[in-house]
Amino acid sequence: QVQLVESGGGLVQTGGSLRVSCVASGRFSIVRMGWFRQAPGKEREFVAAVTWPAGSTNYADSVKGRFTIFRDIAKTAMSLQMNTLKPEDTANYYCAAANRRVGDYDYWGQGTQVTVSS
Repeated sequence: QVQLVESGGGLVQTGGSLRVSCVASGRFSIVRMGWFRQAPGKEREFVAAVTWPAGSTNYADSVKGRFTIFRDIAKTAMSLQMNTLKPEDTANYYCAAANRRVGDYDYWGQGTQVTVSS
């Protein structure tokens, strides 16, 4: 069983920065980890992802150039550095992990709230 625990998030003003982090524990063979977000009344959307072992990254168009995903190979952990935050970035951010290189993610965290005030 894999557990994903997020940390970070909080309240920040428009233009500010925040970092959210996620650590995986348990028995696993994770090859992808990603961040998704869900705002009230909206569907969950992809934000960013990183692969193991290559470290390839990809981002949603809405966050390119503002968000950066990092990974910690030793801990099977990752972080999302969010800069130049906008009110539309307000959402609950979820960490996800996958055993396969394509397809759905297999494991999900509980989420951490990010609120950007205007």
